[in-house]
Amino acid sequence: MLEHAGLALRTCADRLLLTGGAVLHDLGNGGDKNWGLTPPYRDLGIRALNTAGSEFAMGSVGAGRGAMAGLVKGGIGSASLDLGAGLIVGALVALNSVGSVLMPDGKTYWAWAFELGQEFGGGAPRERMDLSDPAPDESRLMALGRLQAGANTTLGVVACNADLSTVECKRMAMMAQDGIARAVRPAHTPFDGDTIFALASGALALGGDRQRAARIGRIGSAAADCLSRAIARAVHFSDPSRHQPPGA
Repeated sequence: MLEHAGLALRTCADRLLLTGGAVLHDLGNGGDKNWGLTPPYRDLGIRALNTAGSEFAMGSVGAGRGAMAGLVKGGIGSASLDLGAGLIVGALVALNSVGSVLMPDGKTYWAWAFELGQEFGGGAPRERMDLSDPAPDESRLMALGRLQAGANTTLGVVACNADLSTVECKRMAMMAQDGIARAVRPAHTPFDGDTIFALASGALALGGDRQRAARIGRIGSAAADCLSRAIARAVHFSDPSRHQPPGA
């Protein structure tokens, strides 16, 4: 599909499609799976490519339709940050984690400190909580069959419009990975396949002076913050009761 759309790498002799990929396993989420020898994924991929744009739904949609985050619905989330001087960093996540995005009160997001405005409800901790249990939902997750390899993951992509090299994109992805640990607890368990991809459009030149490394570090830190916010927003928008005003 990407090759047909002219998005493949062109060489003197061939067109090569160089892509990375990851997937959420959610075939146990109900619905009609009796598609025989013609699964719908090719057509869904074509539709996704043809309708890709800057505006999209979040929550239990698309790749996140059957996703969970601990014991609540996961889904698709996104967030971005304007660092000034034309530099933009953003994150998109498909959240299907073992760990929870909510603190023990069941209301406050672990990522609350990184929230901008009230993008996922504006809730800060109202009282001190006991955080001594590293995996408070373990028994319930075991009963649901969630504690098994391949059943869970947090997949994300972080992007900026700077002229990052491949090595610098890798650094951005490494730093962004910490955004999962800020927003999900526990994170990176043996039952998660957490993966973060990184993209850079190259539209904005960062320069090659001694401050370039510091700028890369700032971009990576922003990517981690955006990923934390995107994770919280994925859950926030998966439950209509969380983002509707009282009485709506």
